[in-house]
Amino acid sequence: MTSRDVARAAGVSQATVSLVLGDKWRGRVSERTAGAVREAAADLGYRPNLAARDLRMGRTRTALLVVPALTNEFFARVHTGASRVAAEHGFGVVIYPSPEGVGRARDPFDSSRTALDGVIASSMAADALAAMRAGGLPLVMLDSDPAGPEAAATVNIDVADGMRQVTEHLLALGHRRFLHLAPAVDSWTFHVRADALADALRATPDAVVRTETSALTVDAARQAAERALTGPGPRPTALVCDDDVLAAGACKAVRRLGLRVPEDVSVTGFDDLSLATAVEPELTTVRLPAEEVGARGMTALLAVLESRPPESVALPVELVVRDSTARAAG
Repeated sequence: MTSRDVARAAGVSQATVSLVLGDKWRGRVSERTAGAVREAAADLGYRPNLAARDLRMGRTRTALLVVPALTNEFFARVHTGASRVAAEHGFGVVIYPSPEGVGRARDPFDSSRTALDGVIASSMAADALAAMRAGGLPLVMLDSDPAGPEAAATVNIDVADGMRQVTEHLLALGHRRFLHLAPAVDSWTFHVRADALADALRATPDAVVRTETSALTVDAARQAAERALTGPGPRPTALVCDDDVLAAGACKAVRRLGLRVPEDVSVTGFDDLSLATAVEPELTTVRLPAEEVGARGMTALLAVLESRPPESVALPVELVVRDSTARAAG
């Protein structure tokens, strides 16, 4: 069975069959014609020789997903979304970690250009990707600075709105003394969250916020929260954490100091990881559409590879109120 047979069955040229089955028909072939070609190919059991076609085009049908860590559930979900869209288009996704997204990511291949078609980078510092950008590969940035250099497209999450939702929720509960527990990571997404928290509190004159930084582990967050809760001055009534892992550590700190969540101290997280409902009380947190981020990132990369304009988007988030927040005590 050949493309000529498909063309004859659909009543079109072989060139049209190549465009449709190569997913390059948009703007060149009508929806009706594309449907007729796909139907004819399915009826005849025809499958194009993608390997031969890609060899001619210099394509490997492989994308590299660079993430700060493999242990974080958020990035696993991003990979799931990217892989789902990639599979629908006959692509594969290789995942590669760059420690904390701040150090330079080494090129995992002798030559990225010969091994990959493009790079998707999630929650990364733009300058961490210098080695791969130098190869001229298309780059799509996820949850990263949209003003970063040389990105063909950006797919972001509205993390600023997420932090505004958290802050408004806590202010409505009467909280005025805040502790911001932030990761000790120089990352655009965490800078945006800090700025959004400060902006949201600016309109409330009697609200105060202190910031404590921590490594992204439960134990480090526990120690940082203990320092803040036992430091000089009035004790914070609300701990705003940039990540659910940090929030879990904050909850441990509150309990170890003989206090209660949320009766004495409210705690909020960010991401809505599985951890958020594994702790007790369950965390009030911001749900991020991680799989959708990965899916949109892969879709954007495919558009770039097909010389179509990619869509740069900011995806909405949702505050999920659970039992770790309550009215401010006293």
